[in-house]
Amino acid sequence: MKIAMGNDHTAIEMKDEIKAFVEDLGYEVIDFGTNATESCDYPKYGEEVGRAVVNGMADLGIAICGTGVGISLACNKVKGVRACVCSEPYTAKLSRMHNDSNVLCFGARVIGVEMAKMITEEWLKASYEGGRHQRRVDMLAEIENRC
Repeated sequence: MKIAMGNDHTAIEMKDEIKAFVEDLGYEVIDFGTNATESCDYPKYGEEVGRAVVNGMADLGIAICGTGVGISLACNKVKGVRACVCSEPYTAKLSRMHNDSNVLCFGARVIGVEMAKMITEEWLKASYEGGRHQRRVDMLAEIENRC
């Protein structure tokens, strides 16, 4: 399974840690993030992660900025992306199980690396349940298609 990863300048160290962690779990990582410490624009990296996921280059995505919010907004602008910002593992797990999230976002200035690893692991090992949740995921797609 391939994971697209992207980040801005605030999250280089966390991206590197999470990238290594995800690879140790057996996933292939496609790195779209910056490695330069100069200020850069998170929308570019969020869009790249989102496009990689919806175009099938990657199965899932992980995007990191200072808070996780900005980059998640960028990811969610890509049609077909269901990005969620998570600061703890339970929400990450349920976002996969109930919302079929396909991009995980978090903030390098909000959580530590060990929490990010726990969140990532729970999110990656969770599976979409479908069933009663499918109607709502379909409703999200309908909203997206009306815009």
